[in-house]
Order: sequence, then C-alpha cells, then structure tokens
Amino acid sequence: MRAKRRLGQHFLHDPRLLARIAAATGAGSGDTVLEIGPGPGGLTAALVATGARVVAIERDTDLLGPLRARLPAVTVAEGDALLLDWHALAGADRFIIAGNIPYNITSPLIDKALEAPLPLRVVFLVQEEVAARVAAGAGEEAYGALSVGVQAVARVERLFGIPAGAFVPPPRVDSAVIRLTPLDHPLIPPEAGRSFRALVVGLFGYRRKQMLRGVREFTGWPADRAAAALERAGIAQGVRVETVAPAALARLLAILVDDGWEAD
Repeated sequence: MRAKRRLGQHFLHDPRLLARIAAATGAGSGDTVLEIGPGPGGLTAALVATGARVVAIERDTDLLGPLRARLPAVTVAEGDALLLDWHALAGADRFIIAGNIPYNITSPLIDKALEAPLPLRVVFLVQEEVAARVAAGAGEEAYGALSVGVQAVARVERLFGIPAGAFVPPPRVDSAVIRLTPLDHPLIPPEAGRSFRALVVGLFGYRRKQMLRGVREFTGWPADRAAAALERAGIAQGVRVETVAPAALARLLAILVDDGWEAD
C-alpha cells in the first residue's frame, strides 16, 4: 500500500516489532482492543493473534477493502478517529486502545484516549519527541502542558524505541512506544478535566514568568489573592511552572475553583 503524506501515514511491517507492541497492550481472550489507524493491518493482525476482539478505525477509504478482506474477524469503522465515539464503537465498558497514530494529530489523539470513562490502558507508537514530553518530570527540559495533562490521570511508561528506517516510508524522526495506564485515583476528577487543561495550558503560556505573575495574569486576580492561593497549594511564588509537579497544579486548580475562578 502506498502511504499518503497528507494523512501522516508511515507503515511498520516488521512482525517482531508489531508483536512487541501487541504484547505491550496486555490484551488477551475476553478483551476488546480499539485500534486507531490500522493502515494495511500489520498491528491489527498482531492484536488479533492475542485472542482479543479488535475494532479498528480507519480514515483512508482505499485501505478499508483490503483490511476487511485480510482480517474478516475485525470490525472496521470508517471515519476520522477524532470525530467518532470510541466508547460506542468498542461496545465494551472497559477496553484497550492501541495504534501507530499519525504524527500530525498525536496530542489530540492522546487527549481523546484519556477522556472519561478511562480505558484499561493505552499503547501508542509516537514520535520520540512526543514520548519524551509525555514522560518528562517536573524540571526536565521536555516537561510541559502535555506532560502534566497525561500524568494527572495516567502512569506513563516509555517502553522501547523504533528507528525511522523501520517504517515505509521512513519518517524524519525516530519513534517510541508508550504505555499509559490510568491511575486508580486520578489527580483530578473527570468533571474537572476541561478546567485543568485550561489552567495548565494557560500557565505554561507564562512559563518564562514566576508563578505569582503567571497566576495573576491568568486569573486577573490581585497579587495578594493569587499569593494566598499559591501558599495554600504549597507552591512557592518565585518558581516557574515548568518546575511544578502535576499534583501541585491539581491542588492549585481546586483552590482557584473554590475561590471563584471559572474556565472560560
């Protein structure tokens, strides 16, 4: 199959690597796996081999017929994964999400994968840079809003890397497989997800400024009110947001909301 650049397609064909990705999902008989972007079906076949029920979402209409013919046991849904209802398609209360996802929409797909109700786990093949950002801890160079958003609801594992030459056509960067396992007790409740995202993205927009200045400008509050909120959250006024752990930002959100702040 010829990959389409406009759809961000890079196909992985190595059966050993595909089997490793499938094994990382922990899927087995009785499980349902929702695969995002199956392409010609390499990973799909490896997922089927685990004994799991597989549902796949494919946008490229040219791939639908060959995929269904090759793997008739797989339910293939046509459409844009960002627009479809994943839970309705999976038809299961809890399911696993997997995929070699397009690089041009990686962050939105990760966000969607971690929407409540949360899946059992998520295994995605992503750009190495994205894997580093997702897994980065507070104070590390790659730490940012994506790191905080994911780590607030899931445990992150960078499992193994895959070089660009393993794909057809090869992308310009190396890739890595990440596994996201939802926390038993997320740092934020599902209903606070939108507000938390707004707060985190907003504060990282002031990442060159100290937290007191960032909170003041983000909320529009006077200095004493912003300082009091930071003190209650256990965050020093003079630090910058890239050094603040997700748990502290979650505490800050709760305090701001209690004090009357609302996301637009």
